[in-house]
Amino acid sequence: MTAAPRLKAALLVLPLIAFLGIFFLWPLGMMIVTSVQGGTVRHAFPLTAEAIAGWQGEGLPPPEVQAALAKDLRTVIPQEQFGDAVRALNSQQAGFRTLLPKTATAIRNAPENSPPALATIDPRWNQPAFWLALRRSMPAYTDANLLAAVDLKRADDGSIANVPPDMAVNRMIMLRTFMIALQVTLLCVAIGLPFAMLAASVSGWKRNLLLLAVLLPLWTSLLVRTAAWMILLQENGLINQTLKALGLIDASLPLIYNRTGILIAMTHVLLPFMVLPIYASLVAIPRNLMPAAASLGAPPLRAMRHVLLPLAMPGVLSGSLLVFMVALGYYITPALVGGPNEQMISSVIAFYATGTANWGMAGALGIFLLVPTTVLYLVYGRLSRTPMVQT
Repeated sequence: MTAAPRLKAALLVLPLIAFLGIFFLWPLGMMIVTSVQGGTVRHAFPLTAEAIAGWQGEGLPPPEVQAALAKDLRTVIPQEQFGDAVRALNSQQAGFRTLLPKTATAIRNAPENSPPALATIDPRWNQPAFWLALRRSMPAYTDANLLAAVDLKRADDGSIANVPPDMAVNRMIMLRTFMIALQVTLLCVAIGLPFAMLAASVSGWKRNLLLLAVLLPLWTSLLVRTAAWMILLQENGLINQTLKALGLIDASLPLIYNRTGILIAMTHVLLPFMVLPIYASLVAIPRNLMPAAASLGAPPLRAMRHVLLPLAMPGVLSGSLLVFMVALGYYITPALVGGPNEQMISSVIAFYATGTANWGMAGALGIFLLVPTTVLYLVYGRLSRTPMVQT
């Protein structure tokens, strides 16, 4: 290939590369950098950062460090920058949210030539834990957010330790997220495999009708589908009213704002991602295999177990990985249908990003969601490229 065709080919793919770089790679890179980026406290208190660098962390810092902090607090710091520093320090040591504003107000109201001692403003400044947290927050890059995402922290001696039990929630939420994703995947397999087998076994308008039933949810807004399930699953919704009318139940079933509602709504939303890969695998299987197995004396169940299912397994695995990956990061459906004790990690990320503006913590949690999703995506890509065994 000469230089001109190569240049034309490169120009054709250049918009795609630019699109991926701007809207995919750049946000991911910013998320990773934000999760390990410190400097918030350092930028707010530059004199303190310079003075505390020589302190070894034993006992209380020397008077020079305390004087530098007093000078930084007397300086008019932009409110947004000061608030970011307070939030960063409070994540390291509870109490900074009230300690720093109180201290800053007292120092700014005092005469400049005779600032009060910090311990006289608040006795918490006599506690080394607050100074150690201030020292740990000064580096430009830190692993504090990554550790906090898995309920860990740096101890006063620099070692990694568990956070207090009353603050250890991220591991539980992550485990709940993976459990819900696994449950949804299993439900989609249980429903999607028979449905795909039925769609592949018929032809003509029957097949088109079955495929339309699968594709129709994909053409409907996710918010609309979730709102519809909220109407159906509520205490006086259509499902409970129908069951009461049939005499099957006396009291309404708790179908919403719990794990049951999440599983029902998410299974309905993600079912097409399971059916379509399985259907693609099934339609590629020669239609004479099952009659051949029957002619050799295999009962229908045995023929399905030893002939049909092994050939359909690539589609099942691909659909399972696809559903599991999508379910890990679902936000709207669990947020609307699930209860406060059934929220997934995506809700926590949204809380840190929009509720507290703690982008570092949101990025750290996003990384722990990105890593398994990337691994599963690579596995999915490998399975999708694996050629089907021809019989």
